[in-house]
Amino acid sequence: MTDAKKAARERVRLEAVGRFEGGAKNREIAAALRVSERSVERWRRQWRERGKEGVRSKGSPGRPRLSVVQIAKLEREVERGPLAHGWADQRWTLARVKTLIGRLFHVGYTVEGTWRLLKRHG
Repeated sequence: MTDAKKAARERVRLEAVGRFEGGAKNREIAAALRVSERSVERWRRQWRERGKEGVRSKGSPGRPRLSVVQIAKLEREVERGPLAHGWADQRWTLARVKTLIGRLFHVGYTVEGTWRLLKRHG
């Protein structure tokens, strides 16, 4: 998502806050801002709990990332081979690397995310 689109989405959230303060109903706000009522309900709850800052976007959850130190450790562990990690043969698969990442760092990756991680780090 571009910075302009992110800023536009943030403006919508802040516009909702103004309407909360004005006493508007969720259905009215959703229709006026062209968003779902569920989003407005969630924003209103966040506004009640934490004020205006609670409604601000936290950004995309994105994919979990490993630190440089964790990547180096993963490389060392992969070099040790699958046998060292309890598999019956010496073939690394994406599913096995995914499982290894989970065991070592308690971070969940999808098989596709594992492929991207490996590709990104050579």
